[in-house]
Amino acid sequence: MLNISKNKIDDELAELQLYSLKTLKTPHLGIYLARVLLVLFVVALIALFLPWQQNIRGTGTLTALRPENRPQTIESTLPGRITQWHVQEGQYVDQGDTILSLAELKDKYFDPELLTRTQEQVDAKNAGLMAKELKKEAYKNQVIALKEALKAKMSQAQNKLEQAILKVQSDSINYEAEKTRFANNENIYLRNKIRYDSGNITLSKFQELETKYMESASKRLYAENLYFQSQTSLAIALTDLSAIQAEYSEKISKATSELQATFSDISDSRADISKLKNEYANIQIRQELYQVIAPRAGYVVKALKAGIGETIKEGEAVVTIMPGQADMAVEMYVQAMDIPLISPGKKVRIQFDGWPALQFSGWPNVSVGTFGGIVQVIDRVDSGKGKFRILVKPDPDETAWPEQLRMGSGIKGWVMLNNVPIWYEMWRQLNGFPPSLYLDEDNQAEQKSGIK
Repeated sequence: MLNISKNKIDDELAELQLYSLKTLKTPHLGIYLARVLLVLFVVALIALFLPWQQNIRGTGTLTALRPENRPQTIESTLPGRITQWHVQEGQYVDQGDTILSLAELKDKYFDPELLTRTQEQVDAKNAGLMAKELKKEAYKNQVIALKEALKAKMSQAQNKLEQAILKVQSDSINYEAEKTRFANNENIYLRNKIRYDSGNITLSKFQELETKYMESASKRLYAENLYFQSQTSLAIALTDLSAIQAEYSEKISKATSELQATFSDISDSRADISKLKNEYANIQIRQELYQVIAPRAGYVVKALKAGIGETIKEGEAVVTIMPGQADMAVEMYVQAMDIPLISPGKKVRIQFDGWPALQFSGWPNVSVGTFGGIVQVIDRVDSGKGKFRILVKPDPDETAWPEQLRMGSGIKGWVMLNNVPIWYEMWRQLNGFPPSLYLDEDNQAEQKSGIK
């Protein structure tokens, strides 16, 4: 009763006979379950302090790193009608291979001898230009000859004018001398006439003086006429000088005007020749554009125009081509709030559609079926949907990407960030906080080296 004896009777009692003892005893399954839960709790508690690598998730597609290596459409430079296809879809073409042939639609270019006829027009214009060049030289020589003739005529007229001036001066002096003689003879005549009338001189003497007087009057009149004639000759010389100047100025002006008109005609001819040459070159290039050429080597993916005889517009796409040597990259979109945490050079884990993978985002080392990448480009503006695009190139230190990948295939990606405890990552996820902005020692060193 008081259980003070060392002799126990518990072992002697059959448990099956005592129901109350049986119900108070702890079941073995409960003890096992408690132990399992305790172990799981300890393991979970320890696991909360295990390192977890933060990451930023994103989705996207496969593309090429360089724009010229992405799929592109080949467009027709001019409108036309399809006459023949030289390739088929899926065929590999080299740069410069003919994709299709076109026929002309504009009646202006229907003439098969259009190039020859345009060249004939150019030749005719060149011949006309040469004739105008000769005409220009002739007018130049004519202007020079007229100027020389003007110079000679002006010299002759100037000499004649100087002679007329000297003649006027000489006749003026002679006229003045004759006037003086006449006045003296007239004075003598009048005085002797008075003497004759008084009977102081004889008739013969008076007649002699009268004759001298008459001769002096005649000489004065002759000298006056000569003086007037010399003045008239001077006026005529001046008029001739002005007439020569006016005549040759008119001729030189006319020849110069014709010369300038010839210069204008030459300029117009040269402009017409340049226009025809430009037209010839355009026609020549246009005829080359009747063949749509592959701008680079690649695979013909899809024909956008199919039928023979089908017309296409200027600048309309006719076929899509995929470059053969594409530098594969991933075009991944991430949330705007995660962009400040991403920088070029960050490591990325990528899962391609069609390649089975088991991804542990927090422990990339144990992931299976994923491939490595490195952030190469981060867009400066968003894509219009609140997300930013980043371009990821293959990581040379990781397994090479599969050769069977096709442009445009879907991907899932994880940009790997810092290592934090699991409890911190759970707390961050529950509160919707962005990944940690603090860098570990390795990232700090990378950032410092990048700044330098």
